[in-house]
Amino acid sequence: MIGIGLALCMLIGCGNGSNVKGDLGINGLPIEKFSALQIYTRGEFELESERPKKAARYFAQIERLYPYSEWAKRALMMQAFAHHQAKEYDFSRAVAQRFIDFYPADDDAAYAQFLLALSYYDQIDDVGRDQQLTYQALQELRTLIERYPESEYARSAILKFDLAFDNLAAKEMEVGRYYLKRGHFSAAINRFRVVIEDFQTSTFTAEALHRLVEAYLSLGLTNEAQTAGAILGHNYVGSDWYLESYNLLTERDLEMEPSGDSWLRKIYRQVIRGGWL
Repeated sequence: MIGIGLALCMLIGCGNGSNVKGDLGINGLPIEKFSALQIYTRGEFELESERPKKAARYFAQIERLYPYSEWAKRALMMQAFAHHQAKEYDFSRAVAQRFIDFYPADDDAAYAQFLLALSYYDQIDDVGRDQQLTYQALQELRTLIERYPESEYARSAILKFDLAFDNLAAKEMEVGRYYLKRGHFSAAINRFRVVIEDFQTSTFTAEALHRLVEAYLSLGLTNEAQTAGAILGHNYVGSDWYLESYNLLTERDLEMEPSGDSWLRKIYRQVIRGGWL
C-alpha cells in the first residue's frame, strides 16, 4: 500500500504545485518514463483541477507514446473533451473528427460527433454576428441525428438543432425589421420571405407573416397583404400577431383571405393541403 501511495503521489505531484515541464515531464522525470495508465490518470487529475489545457496535452502524449493501445483510443476522446472544456474549439473539433475517422463503429463515435457539433454550437452567442457557425452546427447536428439516431445524444442534438434553426431565422428577422423600420419595404419583404420559405418551423414564422402584411400594405400591394393575413389566420389565429394583422387589414376594409397569384398564394395552397404548417 505504501508503494502504491508513493507512486500516485509522484504522479500527481502531492500538492506541490504544477510539475509540468516544457516537455511535460512529471516531477523531473520525462513523460516517456510513465505508463499509459499513469499519464491518463494525470490527465484526469488536471481535468478535475480545472486545468483542461494541461489535461489535453497529457492525453495527447498517450496517443504519441502508445498509439495502438486501448488507452490511446480512450485518451483521444478525452483529449477532444479537454480541448472543448478549455474552449479550444478548433482543436476539439479536429481531435473529435480524428476519433470518428479512426473508430467509426466505436460506441463513443456518437459522442465524438456530438463534441464536433458542439464545437460550432457553443460559439453561437450573438444573432448579430455572421451565421456561418450556425450553419456548420446545423450540419454536424444533422449528421449526429441521422447517423446515430438511437444514441443518447440524439435527443439533445434535436433540441440544439431547433435552437440553432431559430437562430438563423432570428438573424433574417433582425435584418428584415431593420429594413422595414427604415422604409425599405422590398428589402424587408425579401428577408421575411426567407423565414417563410426556409424556416417555416421556427418560432418567428407568425411574426414574419405579420411583417409581410405591414410591408405589403405600405407598398399598396393589398392582394399580397391579404394572402399573408390568410396564412396567419389559418395557422396562428390565437397569436397576438394575428390580431395585429387583422386590425391592420380591417381598418382598410380588407379581409384575411387569399387574393391574387403571388408566391404567397402558393404557400397558402400548401397550408390548405397540410404540407406547410
